[in-house]
Amino acid sequence: MDSAADRRVRIRRIWLLAGLSAAALAVSVLLGRYPGPVLTPPSVIGTDTLARDLVFHIRIPRVAAAFVLGAALSAAGAVYQTVFRNPLVDAGFLGVSQGAAFGASAAIVFASGNAWAVQGGAALFAFLGLALSYALATRIRVGDEILHLVLAGIVVGAFYAAGTGILKYIADPQKQLPDITYWMLGGLWGITGRDVLQMLPVAAAGLAYMLAVRWRLNLLAMRDETAFSLGAAPGRERLFVLIAAVAVTAAGVAKAGQIAWVGLIVPHICRRLVGSETRVLLPASVLLGGIFVLVCDDVARVALSGEIPLGILTSLLGTLLFLVLLLQRKIRGVG
Repeated sequence: MDSAADRRVRIRRIWLLAGLSAAALAVSVLLGRYPGPVLTPPSVIGTDTLARDLVFHIRIPRVAAAFVLGAALSAAGAVYQTVFRNPLVDAGFLGVSQGAAFGASAAIVFASGNAWAVQGGAALFAFLGLALSYALATRIRVGDEILHLVLAGIVVGAFYAAGTGILKYIADPQKQLPDITYWMLGGLWGITGRDVLQMLPVAAAGLAYMLAVRWRLNLLAMRDETAFSLGAAPGRERLFVLIAAVAVTAAGVAKAGQIAWVGLIVPHICRRLVGSETRVLLPASVLLGGIFVLVCDDVARVALSGEIPLGILTSLLGTLLFLVLLLQRKIRGVG
């Protein structure tokens, strides 16, 4: 059992993350190449019309989208790892990421890359990945329900990956293939306030549900028999929380493309900060995930004269952090 002192330390760390989140949001809004080389002084915003338009119409929507995206992906990752009792899973575990890539690629090939079609296709096939995984899991007779979902997710993810490969093969190499490749690299270029308003309701509802039931996730991390004896309905509760996790993932990737490693690495860092107790792990994952993607997006848009795809930076930084944790033997389980 954790002592009262340990709990106070963890709560203070969550408040520290909240403060860092607020600071990161404020700095990111001012970060840019106009009018200065790195930062826009607040005094300039009131006098320079162009600077004001950049801040309110471009930077604020993008900063908000980056933070929401990071919060959604990292919270979903923490849920996946807890529900499946495996610290090495993320959104690709149930074919969600692969489904989103297939849906977006299909829209680029067959719908001329229409933005609404790309976003809708990514979200639709991400949800379909979860549905197919559950449908296939009911037909598998090896192991328990968790293993059924694991095996089904592997099959669905491989099926989607093969489909995406076929779409790349038949795509126009001059126009469609580069669009597919660029979408799969991930990024928040061109994000608008309307995009944020479209993403926010689903992301907020999914995050609110996961945070509301976060204390139940501790039961789902146990064996189904144990959870049932403690009053939980593991099958039904697992389905509901996975739907919420897939919803926030789909809302993010539909706007930003594939952003890798956030849902895998951030929950591990949070376990080192606040432990595996989901009542504190999930809020910490929301805050640190938002900071992580926000910092990566800041680097993506100001480090070079041209923008670096966000997915490349999250993958690079994520793998380096994961390697550090492995070398320090700090990869913790979910229990």
